[in-house]
Amino acid sequence: MRDLLAVWKNTRMIVQVAVTAALYAAVLIPFKAIAIIIPGVTEVRPANAIPIVFALLFGPAAAWGAAFGNLIGDFFGTLTLGSLFGFIGNFLYAYVPYRTWGVYRMACRDSDASLLSGRWIVEYMLVVGLASLVCAVVVGWGAELIGLAPFKVLGPAITLNNFLMAAVLGPPLLVALYPRVQKWGLLWWQVLDCKPSQGSLLTTLGTLLCWVGCAAALVTGLSVSADAATAMEVVRAVAVPLAVVLVGVLMI
Repeated sequence: MRDLLAVWKNTRMIVQVAVTAALYAAVLIPFKAIAIIIPGVTEVRPANAIPIVFALLFGPAAAWGAAFGNLIGDFFGTLTLGSLFGFIGNFLYAYVPYRTWGVYRMACRDSDASLLSGRWIVEYMLVVGLASLVCAVVVGWGAELIGLAPFKVLGPAITLNNFLMAAVLGPPLLVALYPRVQKWGLLWWQVLDCKPSQGSLLTTLGTLLCWVGCAAALVTGLSVSADAATAMEVVRAVAVPLAVVLVGVLMI
């Protein structure tokens, strides 16, 4: 995770953090009053395509930008203690795609030649799916912990909201931006002057742990909730698979 610290030592990446945060917040804010899913908690979020797209463009800078952008958006109607978990969840929502792109061996990390090919679409959907699940598990567990919203409602809602918006809006946005950002030399691996890998064994294992942990967290959380369990019983039940997810994140 040294790349996350390297962001703050590079002027261009600091600018990328600011751009990501500003754009994310700017698109989030208008929908907080007109497309509410859970009052005071979440809403329909077309902006959810931005962290995914910018993660593939700006890498670690997008993770920080997504976290701060979501926090800024929360100041406009949804700022609660749950915003802490929103900060972490949105950070991971961008960090996971940045680290796992290429793990599935269906798309090249440093080329736009395969954009919108069949294999690229499959890789993109897998990356978006995992990022959506990780974000949902973290935010859903945190909301249940502090009594903000039940995991059985928020977990699936965040997963679907994130996935659908990023799956529909992300590809055309990425196709429009990637060649230009690459031409300007502002892709994360160009800024950091490094060659992106297709995913090491450790990254692959970490990705697998994230998938297993997320699936277990959702199944466990929903099944325990169906038995009329208390909030703390749900929190305890989801804590173990959540820990698996976080270990996986550290590995990628």
